[in-house]
Amino acid sequence: MYDYDLFVIGAGSGGVRASRIASDLGAKVAIAEEYRIGGTCVIRGCVPKKLMVFASHFSEDFKDAEGFGWTVGERSFSWAKLIENKDMEIDRLEGLYKQTLGTAKVKTFECRATFEDEHTLRMGDKLVTAETILIATGGTPNLPFLPGIEHAISSNEAFQLADLPPRILVSGAGFIAVEFAGIFNGFGSFVEVVYRRDKLLRGFDEDLRDRLGIAMSGKGINIRYNSNITNIKKIDTGLKVSFDDGTTQEYDCVMFATGRNPNISGLGLENAGVDIKPNGAIKVDEFSRTNVKNIYAVGDVTNRINLTPVAIKEGNAFAQTLYGNNPIKPSHDIVPSAVFSQPPIGTVGPTEDNAIETYGKLDVYISDFKPMRNTLAGRDERAFVKMIVHQKSQRVVAAHMIGQDAPEIIQGIAIAIRNGLTKQQFDQTVAIHPSSAEEFVLMTNKRDS
Repeated sequence: MYDYDLFVIGAGSGGVRASRIASDLGAKVAIAEEYRIGGTCVIRGCVPKKLMVFASHFSEDFKDAEGFGWTVGERSFSWAKLIENKDMEIDRLEGLYKQTLGTAKVKTFECRATFEDEHTLRMGDKLVTAETILIATGGTPNLPFLPGIEHAISSNEAFQLADLPPRILVSGAGFIAVEFAGIFNGFGSFVEVVYRRDKLLRGFDEDLRDRLGIAMSGKGINIRYNSNITNIKKIDTGLKVSFDDGTTQEYDCVMFATGRNPNISGLGLENAGVDIKPNGAIKVDEFSRTNVKNIYAVGDVTNRINLTPVAIKEGNAFAQTLYGNNPIKPSHDIVPSAVFSQPPIGTVGPTEDNAIETYGKLDVYISDFKPMRNTLAGRDERAFVKMIVHQKSQRVVAAHMIGQDAPEIIQGIAIAIRNGLTKQQFDQTVAIHPSSAEEFVLMTNKRDS
C-alpha cells in the first residue's frame, strides 16, 4: 500500500538511530537529509566544537608546563590546519553514519523532503509514500532582526571561517556562546561577550553561573552584561557595532549564539495537519506522536530537552514502540549535561532553587578548591562541587560541578543519582586520591538551603 513502512526526515543522531533500529526490527525504511548525514551534532555542532575546545586549550597547557619543569620552545598556531584536520574527521564520521545506514538496509535520499499530505512526501520531482513518518529535523540558529544582521554569523559559519578573527564579539550567554568565547580566547583572539541580562547560562545553578563569569573574566574575556546590540555596520577596518548604551566598538567578526529554533520552515507541515506549539516546536505526546496518528517527531524539533543523547533515546524509544512490540516512553528526568566552557561544567538534576520548589528542605554540600594541577602551574583558577540532598530521605537529587574534567566526572555521578543513592551511600564509597572526583564522596561542608 505504501512505498515504505517508515520514512524519516532528517539524518541527525535521532533520525539515524530510529531508522536503524526500525530496519533491524523488520521495517522497510528510508531517510532523507538535505545537508549532510550525521546532523548538527556531528557535522557542525558538538563534535567539531569539542575538537576546537581541545585545540584552544593548548595555549594554557603550554604556559602551565613551565611550572612542571618543561621548557616549551617556539610555537605557532595554524587556523587553516585545524580546520583542515577537523573537516577530515567530520568527513570520516559522516562516512561511518552512511555505512551504518547502508548496513541496516535503510534507503538514503540526500535531498530535501516535504509533506504533500500525511502519508506522502515530495523530494524534487519524486513522490514517495510511507505508512509512518518521523520528523527529526533538529534546530536552526536564531538570528535577531536588527540593522546589519547580514554581516553577522552563527555557530554554523564559525566552523568554516577562512581566518581566525583577531577581534570577535559573541552575542548570547548559553552553551554555544560561552563555549565559543572560550575557544576564540584560547586561540588568542580579543573576545567580548554581550548579554542582555546580568549572569551567564540562564537556567543553570546560580553558583555555577557566578563562578563561570568570574573564570571567563579572569581569562581575559570581556563580558558586557545588561547590554544589547542595536546595529552592525561594515566599515573598511572591520565591523562597527553599536550598543543600546550609546557606545560603539569595532570587531572583525560578530557571532550570534542567541538560541536555536525548531527546524520546521518549509516542511509543509500544514499539508499534513501537524500541530505546532506557539514556540514553533512540533507538539508530541509521551510516545513522540503528533496529533496526526501516523506522524511522529523526535529531537530538537520538539524542543523538549535539546541534547543529542536525548534525541538518540527518543529515536530508539520510537522504533522499539512501533516495530519492536516494546512500548517505551523516553525519559526526560535526571538528564546529565555538560557545557564545554573553559573551565567546563557538568550537571545533573535540578538547580538549588528548583530543588527547593520540588523537595522543600534540603541539605546542600559544597566544596571550593584549587585543583592539584593548578598549584605548580601557578594558576588561580578554582573548582567547585555542589551536592543537593533531600533532607528528609537523604537522597541525593542533584550534583553540579565547574572545573577540569567536570563532564567526565558528572557522567558517573548521574548513574548514582538516577538510581536514588543517598548521601550516606556516597560517603561509604572509598575516594580515589588525589582527584577532583573524590570531592563527591568526601563532602562535609554543609549549608542549609
